[in-house]
Amino acid sequence: MAAYNRGLAEAKTRQPVGAAKVLPGSLDALAVILYDSQDFRALRLSTQATYRRIIESLREKHGAKPVRLMEPRHIKPIMLEANGPTAANHRLKVLRLLLRFAVELGWLKMDPTRDVKRVKHKTKGYPAWTQEMVDAYRAHWPSGSMQRLALELLFHTGQRKSDVVLMGPKHLRSGVLSLTQVKTSEDVAMPLHAEAAIEIALLPLGDRETFLQTAYGNSISVKGFWAWFRKACDAAGIPKGYSAHGIRKSMAARAAERGGSVKEIAAFTGHRTLGEIQRYTESADRVRMAKRMAAKMKGKSRSRAVKPTREKLSNPAKKA
Repeated sequence: MAAYNRGLAEAKTRQPVGAAKVLPGSLDALAVILYDSQDFRALRLSTQATYRRIIESLREKHGAKPVRLMEPRHIKPIMLEANGPTAANHRLKVLRLLLRFAVELGWLKMDPTRDVKRVKHKTKGYPAWTQEMVDAYRAHWPSGSMQRLALELLFHTGQRKSDVVLMGPKHLRSGVLSLTQVKTSEDVAMPLHAEAAIEIALLPLGDRETFLQTAYGNSISVKGFWAWFRKACDAAGIPKGYSAHGIRKSMAARAAERGGSVKEIAAFTGHRTLGEIQRYTESADRVRMAKRMAAKMKGKSRSRAVKPTREKLSNPAKKA
């Protein structure tokens, strides 16, 4: 018990790794303490890596600055140092994380980012694949290839690449594919489409953790999948900029065009927010209404042109 109590005392007074190398009260010091916090460690490893990358870029120029002097007027200039509006908004998100943590530690009385707005910009995000692109990819990669399996899983499940690379036999029961999404922790279940089922059935027999594997029989990482799938797209003639996520968008748009409701599509894709799906369904509704209107107008007869009447010329002889 004495040793246990000594351990507790040491744990309470232990400084995070790197704390001795930074100025007390600085942004550097705040970052070091955040990295060692339970809340930060509870984040997914990929999220931790993303946040670390942004925080380290902030530390390069602002690390030695005292946090207590941070004011709302300082936030926007720091945001705009980033390369483009998207990167600027990512900086704002991470600054909020840091400075709210500083409030919890008692370093600040209020969060300087509280009233700072995101940089406005218009973007359509990842472009959706067209049916012609899907057909071209299928024509290049034959049934039975790992590249073809990747497309069918993406196209018929509408899941993110982080989920597709983890799909395996353990997720498939009685023709239903069930999984917990990596990004959102949402549970989704969907009947496996026949085309995807055919590709899975063509896989070599034997124990496998995941459907998609490298040439050496190992599971494919998310980063590895991105590069591998891009090469497969290049070989099939798919233009640059069209990624795996564009197939997810294509699937959601296709479902909307076929009459799927917002909630029905969200149950399939696992979207937490329905705004993006709402745009798909509204666009599909506009197309359907336009087609109905065109059909109604097609049956209407064209307005007849009015023929000019000939005036009856009077006979001068009769008048005479």
